[in-house]
Amino acid sequence: MAAPRDLALPAGYTDLLGELKNRVRVARTTALRTVNTQLIELYWSIGRTILERQNVESWGSGVIGRLADDLRAEFPEMKGLSRSNLFYMRGFAAAWPDPIVQQAVGQLPWGHITVLLDKLDRPDDRAWYAAAAVEYGWSRNVLLNMIMNKTLERTGAAPSNFVQRLVGPDSELAQQVAKDPYNFEFLGLSGEVAERDLENALTSRIPETLRELGPGFSFVGRQVHFDVDGDDFYVDMLFFNIDQSRYVVVELKTGKFQPEWAGKLNFYVALVDDMLRRDHHNETIGILICGTKNDRSVRYSLGRSTSPMAVAAYTYDKLPPAEQKALPNEGRLVAALEWAEPEGPLAGAL
Repeated sequence: MAAPRDLALPAGYTDLLGELKNRVRVARTTALRTVNTQLIELYWSIGRTILERQNVESWGSGVIGRLADDLRAEFPEMKGLSRSNLFYMRGFAAAWPDPIVQQAVGQLPWGHITVLLDKLDRPDDRAWYAAAAVEYGWSRNVLLNMIMNKTLERTGAAPSNFVQRLVGPDSELAQQVAKDPYNFEFLGLSGEVAERDLENALTSRIPETLRELGPGFSFVGRQVHFDVDGDDFYVDMLFFNIDQSRYVVVELKTGKFQPEWAGKLNFYVALVDDMLRRDHHNETIGILICGTKNDRSVRYSLGRSTSPMAVAAYTYDKLPPAEQKALPNEGRLVAALEWAEPEGPLAGAL
């Protein structure tokens, strides 16, 4: 009898094997998500019960500590029943008083939720970061960095003429693309730098650059050449936002905003819109990123521009030492939470 590896395989075997492998992967992923959802629902229900008991019977921290000891004695294989975690569960239920089954936070791992509880106070902020983490698959460290870098506060904050130049909901979508300021700390720069050096640094760190620009961005090219009847023009950086199906022209300036820069960007946006945009694409927009700006001067400059544009500042200053010290790494978070990722779909979870 021939060994399995020596058999002559029937036609279509390779395709079938690929399909079955994909089915297994999907099933495993679904199983892990289901287990995570059940675990988060359990933690929320424990927290809700503790809250209710505290309101009725005035439970103190000593009672919660005893409850943690008794639960761990009964379920020694579970890593999430520590005293500190029970306090997190109580905070979880207080922060999300409604059942979390249909909420974004209910789809996040427990480590993500503790970051939201530790770093954010406002319910709307927690909901925004939870939804973004689910939609874009942020890891716990990415979520933490997004919060520390004030991504929510900066998103959509750049002055623009999108409302005047784009129709209805499209202007709101475009506005969400333009942050202010952009945080280029990841470049490791300091002091004054030349525009070309800034461009080189951003290009050499494309994954980080795309992450800072925001969801949906893909890199098209730098110094993109256009020939207009023998005249040569070069766009600093050209991107395409897949989520919004539009080109985004980015011009870099290291000094304080000058009105003539808006005119140049206006020309480049019109150029890309005419030469690269397809019928199924939304209108091209431009973002001028400069060292500093006077918002009133920016608004005057954009008011008469014919192309949809925004102007934002950038910074590459590092976080203050105190905030850097307060930013834990993943290992410290895991140790503090007494949390371990399960090795299998049901390992130690329930």
